Amino acid sequence: MFLILILTLPTQPNAIRVRVWRSLKALGCGALRDGAYLLPAAQGALFDPLVDEVQAHGGTASVLDLSPRTPSQRDEMVALFDRSEAYAQWQASVAQLKSELDSLGETEARRRGRSVAEALQNLLRIDYYPGAAPAQAQAALEALRQALDARFSHGEPSAVANHGIEGLDACKFQGKRWATRARPWADRLACAWLIRRFIDPAATFLWLKEPSTAKPAPRGALGFDYDGARFTHVGVRVTFEVLLVSFGLDDQAPLQRVAKVIRYLDAGGIPAPEAAGLETVLSGLRAIHLDDDALVKAASAVFDAMHAASQSGEASPS
Repeated sequence: MFLILILTLPTQPNAIRVRVWRSLKALGCGALRDGAYLLPAAQGALFDPLVDEVQAHGGTASVLDLSPRTPSQRDEMVALFDRSEAYAQWQASVAQLKSELDSLGETEARRRGRSVAEALQNLLRIDYYPGAAPAQAQAALEALRQALDARFSHGEPSAVANHGIEGLDACKFQGKRWATRARPWADRLACAWLIRRFIDPAATFLWLKEPSTAKPAPRGALGFDYDGARFTHVGVRVTFEVLLVSFGLDDQAPLQRVAKVIRYLDAGGIPAPEAAGLETVLSGLRAIHLDDDALVKAASAVFDAMHAASQSGEASPS
């Protein structure tokens, strides 16, 4: 079963015509002909805002049920939603980015990597009759992420199974040495800030150049954000989020806001409005501060400001 949108657009203003065409494309409608567009019945409600907008500007728009009379007719309609070309173009963009990694800086490479990931999410959203292509694309995206990590973030941890995160008492974690990978980036910088600000104010940090040889963590140190560390990625949670849950901080809205930005910068997913600005600032700080302790100190001021803005309601809206 399908729904068909039959519309006649107003000749003016032209902006309405452009907006409607873009909306139809974004919805992934199948086009029977000019002015006649299909969606699977389950997605038919997506037509409603378009109908309202067209009618509000003097056009006509009707949504009707459409049932193919034969299996071949149904196949013809389903073929209107074929995404093979779109997946091929997406795969080409992945291949191009991988081929250019050696010539790109980290900020630009990761920005493009997130753009590629978002493009795939948009494509998956309108792939109403998926075949093998989505699984192939997800595998290609994971390979791209591994290539990015190998190029810019040696030792990036693999997520362990979501087995539940143990609740811990911060009073038992005071004055500790905390070990993580050297040249910290978003997740590790945010973790260091969180540790000193909310968990262990007297914490000191040990920067590991080769974390794969530090299993378990150096004697007397607590490892975080590398494979085998006590605190690392769990399921979909990045290390910052794992620390929040471990120490009972995950119910604080300002910290959750910071967590959304860090997850996006570290693992992709749902875009966060503050991410681009934070990424630019952290990239600049890392270029200025070659000493990791100095880098943490400078980055902590940035996270303090983000946290304060979230508390006061001045952070950018989602």
